[in-house]
Amino acid sequence: MTPNPRRSVLLVLASWQVDAPAGIERATAALATGLAEAGHHVVIATAAPEPTGRSLPGVTVEAVDLGITFPCSDTTLRDAIDASADKLQARLCDITERHHTDTVVFTDALWGLGRLDMNLPTGIRRILAVHVLPHAEDMHPALALADTVIVPSEFVRSEALRAGWPAGSWHVLPNALLREIDPPPASERLALRESGPIRILARLGTEKGVLPLLTAAAALPSGRPLHVQLAAAAFESADGSQEKLLGHCRALADKADHITLRTGTLPWDEVPDWLAGAALVIVPSLRETFGLVALEAMSVATPVIAYRTGNLPALLHDGTATRGLLGELMHGPNALLRLAERLLADPIAYERTSKAMYHLSQDYRPVRIAQQFVKAVS
Repeated sequence: MTPNPRRSVLLVLASWQVDAPAGIERATAALATGLAEAGHHVVIATAAPEPTGRSLPGVTVEAVDLGITFPCSDTTLRDAIDASADKLQARLCDITERHHTDTVVFTDALWGLGRLDMNLPTGIRRILAVHVLPHAEDMHPALALADTVIVPSEFVRSEALRAGWPAGSWHVLPNALLREIDPPPASERLALRESGPIRILARLGTEKGVLPLLTAAAALPSGRPLHVQLAAAAFESADGSQEKLLGHCRALADKADHITLRTGTLPWDEVPDWLAGAALVIVPSLRETFGLVALEAMSVATPVIAYRTGNLPALLHDGTATRGLLGELMHGPNALLRLAERLLADPIAYERTSKAMYHLSQDYRPVRIAQQFVKAVS
């Protein structure tokens, strides 16, 4: 078989930053890492300030200027893109020329600048990544400009078809793991089942479902420790909405001795280890187009409890080995807590689930996903 030629790929995401507590940023980092490991040249273009001393191996980061501060709303970013269109086009063209780019991935119709009407040099393929369905005012121009569209799950493609978008030819390219580590040994996993904490990792967004889960957990008698890690992203639905949500979550945690709430960004390199130290992980998202936190927990053999929503049923593969991990949205967060309690009380089901989680996660190794990407965009 003839190997794929070396490609030069530019990934564009206005909010991208190392250790950003958001799925698209982490997914972009994982794809970039996988492509670099596979021998391709990779560049990320971002408008977010980059912390010193942190980088992705083999990946170059280029800055673009949008004249905004983060976090910001969709409206603020959209206005900035329109106001800076000529400057952005010149900057991105300069980046593609210097890096001999042959493929540009606009990682979202808005936040990935997919709506930007720019003339790329002849021969450069323009890819639109649709991680979540954007507003129509961003989607229409982004689709008109794209050569190829990729989505992270069949759920997103089905959602797009229901919304009337021409998604039949879109390619499903799953998100990849960013860091691969060995799961805890069986003896340690057994000890975690008996007395380890339940953990939740999420960014501050109402759709992540953390506030209802904390409301239900705070009303229960003290029992199994619940560790919650929350952080603000570069985007928010309205100015100050993340801080307001954090205040509500903190008030609930303060009332319950068994709930520990940590705030601030957990570095990407530390995420798998933190999830590995949990008896199980609850992903209380009310909608989820992929489920990166769930995948990262699976990769260290930590069972995941979640709602039957979005891509989570497909990711968790609700079959024999993982039966009983998914609750219905209509039954609310108490259903998730009951499922967690039931699994922790059953050592045989717990061990079977732990092994199944790890096995399923191996389909999402970064180089494997990078190979799928090259095939999809060629």
